Amino acid sequence: MTARKLPSLSALRAFEAAARHRSAKRAAEELSVTPTAISHQIRQLEEQLGVALFIRKSRQLELTVQGRELLATASDAFDALADTVARLRPAPQQRTVTLSTIPAVAARWLLPRVCELRDAHPDLNLNLQISHHLVPLDGQAADLAIRYGAGHWPGLQAEKLFDNTFVPACSPALGVRTHADLHHTTLIHYEPPNHKGALLSWPAWQKLARVPGLDISKGLVFSDETHTIAAALGGQGIALMSRTLIAEELADGRLVEPFGPALPGEPFHLVYPPERLKEPAIRAVRDWVLGLHR
Repeated sequence: MTARKLPSLSALRAFEAAARHRSAKRAAEELSVTPTAISHQIRQLEEQLGVALFIRKSRQLELTVQGRELLATASDAFDALADTVARLRPAPQQRTVTLSTIPAVAARWLLPRVCELRDAHPDLNLNLQISHHLVPLDGQAADLAIRYGAGHWPGLQAEKLFDNTFVPACSPALGVRTHADLHHTTLIHYEPPNHKGALLSWPAWQKLARVPGLDISKGLVFSDETHTIAAALGGQGIALMSRTLIAEELADGRLVEPFGPALPGEPFHLVYPPERLKEPAIRAVRDWVLGLHR
């Protein structure tokens, strides 16, 4: 087979970019070289071909007849080559990481910021496993978890995310200002399906506050903290809520914290098997979660 007699491919690339943009400067930006290098490559190509490819003007490059002919062929050739290379490259593998947490943390802390993870790692799928119960971090049920507790889970690395203090909060439209106002205000109860919910309930708060004559057995009861927050925002009553999870509403005045005392709870932690941190997908989700509270 007769060898192809082609000029320098780098010179052809420089010409094609300059001809397409009608500018050596813009061609240089595209190819990450200097305009001087583009001009040198084009002159070299013209010498090899023995024809002028451009009519050089002060502000713009104008193609000659030969230049237009070469541009059409070169553009088609480079486009075809680029298409073939794209087809030959294996498609990026989608990686899935399952993160387990409770409904309120997922809805109010993670979901508003999940776009940051998607933008940084478009090939990573985040699967949120929502449950009030502990799930095994075995790579099947879940890979990582955001858990409420003292930070001691055998065999797992625990990194503290934020403290979890529960405070009485309500819509300002209710006009609640003092403990006495609780006698004619509906109490909203959050009762999750685990024993720790009792530690952050109105009975626990009443032991600290000692409001005389307050009947804490009445009111609305929810097993989901997001519903508790929604009811408070809707002016349905006053609830004990995590200050962190309603921080935005407290800041913009949609909710107010009229009085104390606050109930100190255990903090939230990100937990995972330490040996899995060497996996890029696990590390990406871990770094994203840790960055949310900074």
